[in-house]
Amino acid sequence: MPLQIKDIIDLQTLVESEQVEFKLAGGKDGKGELPKDFWPTYSAMANGRGGWVVLGVKEQAGKFTPVGIADPEKIKTDLFNQLNDRDRVSANVLRSENDVQQVSLQGTDVLAIHIPQAMRKQKPVHLKKSPFGNTYQRLHEGDRVCDDMTVKRMLAEQIYDSRDNEVLSEHYTFQDDIDLDSLKVYRNLLSANNPQHPYLACEPFELFKMLGGWRKDRETGKEGITLAGVLMFGKWDAIIAAAPNYMVDYQERPEAKTELRWVDRVCPDGTWSGNLFDFYRKVYQKLVADLKVPFTLEEGQRRTDTPVHIALREALVNTLVHADFSDRVSILIVKRPDMFGFRNPGMMRLPLEDVIAGGVSDCRNRLLHQMFLLIGLGERAGSGMPKIFSGWRMTNWRMPRLRENPFPAQTILELPTASLIPQHVLDDLHRRFGETFDLLDDFEQVIVATAAIEGWVNHERACQLTTRHSREVTLTLPRLESKGFLVAGGEQKSKYYTLPGVSVMTPDEVFSLGAVVSSTHNEGDSTYNEQRSTHNEGSSTYNAQGSTHNERDSTYNELGSTHNEESSTYNAEDDQPASRDEYGRLLNRFIDRPYIDDVDNLTEAFRDSLFTLAAVPRERLRLGDKELMKSVILNVCQGQYISVAALGQILSRNPNALRQQYLKPLVEQGELKLAFPQYKNDPKQGYSAA
Repeated sequence: MPLQIKDIIDLQTLVESEQVEFKLAGGKDGKGELPKDFWPTYSAMANGRGGWVVLGVKEQAGKFTPVGIADPEKIKTDLFNQLNDRDRVSANVLRSENDVQQVSLQGTDVLAIHIPQAMRKQKPVHLKKSPFGNTYQRLHEGDRVCDDMTVKRMLAEQIYDSRDNEVLSEHYTFQDDIDLDSLKVYRNLLSANNPQHPYLACEPFELFKMLGGWRKDRETGKEGITLAGVLMFGKWDAIIAAAPNYMVDYQERPEAKTELRWVDRVCPDGTWSGNLFDFYRKVYQKLVADLKVPFTLEEGQRRTDTPVHIALREALVNTLVHADFSDRVSILIVKRPDMFGFRNPGMMRLPLEDVIAGGVSDCRNRLLHQMFLLIGLGERAGSGMPKIFSGWRMTNWRMPRLRENPFPAQTILELPTASLIPQHVLDDLHRRFGETFDLLDDFEQVIVATAAIEGWVNHERACQLTTRHSREVTLTLPRLESKGFLVAGGEQKSKYYTLPGVSVMTPDEVFSLGAVVSSTHNEGDSTYNEQRSTHNEGSSTYNAQGSTHNERDSTYNELGSTHNEESSTYNAEDDQPASRDEYGRLLNRFIDRPYIDDVDNLTEAFRDSLFTLAAVPRERLRLGDKELMKSVILNVCQGQYISVAALGQILSRNPNALRQQYLKPLVEQGELKLAFPQYKNDPKQGYSAA
């Protein structure tokens, strides 16, 4: 049941979810009509996470003024008539008339239309007859026409329940393309998990066939190796022939940073098969290598499996069996001191809240899933994600974060290893709020603690802390504000909350407090020394080896990249002047990376190096290649924040056009991070590659 909108307060809180549109719907005669731009929004929300369209409300500068609709019943009737007209739209995703609420706000009637997320079999939800050129997705609170490749991917998801049961051509053979050592190890694990299993009596080829690695298509009569068989047990040349975009990668990173520096890595390098089964075996051992196992006995035997082991095992299997191997994004597993991260290409087939709640399953690669299940890995019936969340909850670690990025399509699961509420934070909150803090429920306490730990919290961050629906989060934040636990700042979708008496500094305040005292790098004065600077020899992209943007990994560099505002809340005792480093970039204790405010302040050599990276757009006024421009921007922004004005100087482009066409989409996709995430449109905003 969707949220019931009862008054203007509900609208003001709903807007923080970033899934709401306000439209006047006055019509030419003033009596009201369904606006034409409703339908691209309907398509986009249905193809995404759903959302709300509120008709009859005027939005201006963060203020919501109900202007009303003269004849709500007429619009409601027109809506359902058009929803069931296949010349207008391909599917009606509204579940009942309850999804359309007629609400009286300040004496005027408005219509609040809840658009649920479409089911996989309904996507793409498109306008007119053809999905190509008529399918939309949400991007930056706007509706964007999907390219043909995105539409084809949706159609493939719609048609095929399982993406891995495709029978490959007769040119794939068991003798030449399957790694028999992998299959032998699999048999041993099957025997250990179920010593009486009938498949154990089979010869290697028969075992492979029984597992689903070889099948006959009963519709066409075609038989041969399946895509699942090659992915699970194949040799490298066979794998990349069947799935050209296939790539698996494990990285162990030494610090809680997003940069691509690793101390251990597993990826196809010619020394092992590269298949999914061997990747799982290699990576799982590395993931759990440093976990402490408490001494517990079970039936007289020491138990070596903890909830964390189970959660990591399930997360790794989930990543492999839910991946869309036709997509260009790689499978990437990251282990860092502060977290474990899992990325797979492709979006979730079910709404995120349904996946987290469990009980429903729609696996993209069902043969692969079955192969893992037979050796005791993976969970049936949608119980995997609840088991991950349960395991993490039992350790009192911070809640896992499951999210999607639509461009390019990928699903990301982050498992932080930080304590949910550290004891010193709990003690501080009790000193601040007394016994009233204990009267809050668990979720409310976590939100307040997050504001204390990270300096601020917003709707998006709060959603990452819970398995509750985002609508409940929407109402919880203002409730905590009314009780005096939080104070709101910012407006609309930039709204955030801090503890009382704590303020997040504006860019103007940051730069006024961090006035530059020297134009040369001084190691004694600078708050950024050589160890802290992101522009040192070890991690800098200002060298020949690091100057090329890695497209496969860039979309996942945001892993754990939520900006930590502990250093952005002002304390007068910490007020220190800023300086510039040896390249002329501004160094300020309130910003976690060097900042380029004006290219004229840079050294000539460093300025020329940036101009060299941007040589193509500098020389060509009309580039005609958006992907190339994105790559150049990400290269230029590596290891530093750059103001939009300075970026315009470097690229020889209008700053406002850059912001709208490239910077905002790259921030939305997680490939750029903001120096000031609470003040997204501030003129002093800085952009850095995530």
